Amino acid sequence: MSFTDKTLVCVDCGNDFVFTAGEQEFYAQKGFTNEPRRCTQCRQSKKQQRSEPSGRSGYDRDSGFGGRERSREYGGRDSFGGGRAGFGGGNRRDAAGQAPREMYDTVCAECGRTTTVPFKPTQGRPVYCRDCFQKQRTSSRW
Repeated sequence: MSFTDKTLVCVDCGNDFVFTAGEQEFYAQKGFTNEPRRCTQCRQSKKQQRSEPSGRSGYDRDSGFGGRERSREYGGRDSFGGGRAGFGGGNRRDAAGQAPREMYDTVCAECGRTTTVPFKPTQGRPVYCRDCFQKQRTSSRW
């Protein structure tokens, strides 16, 4: 496929700019189907705006959408899982990068075997081993 230079109009500043044959070839290699809508200067300006903290308008990489005030309102940066401390107990990690999980020993209500579960069993609620739990799940679906 042969590419030739094209003159396009920037949607931001309205100035003409050249979409070169080399740029078109690069776009085609990357699988891009749309032509650029902004000139080089406006593209760089737009990138710069995205990388700067923006306060309450748009996305702030420190606190998410809506700025720091909104983030504090919902319990801080990590309250919705944006950081790792929101769920799972802070930054404690094992060698595989997983948060350690407290396990509890209990007795299966169905078969009586000793089993380990990732939650604290409560009085009056049945706890099942893996096999009995799977049986309970499949029988309750029908």
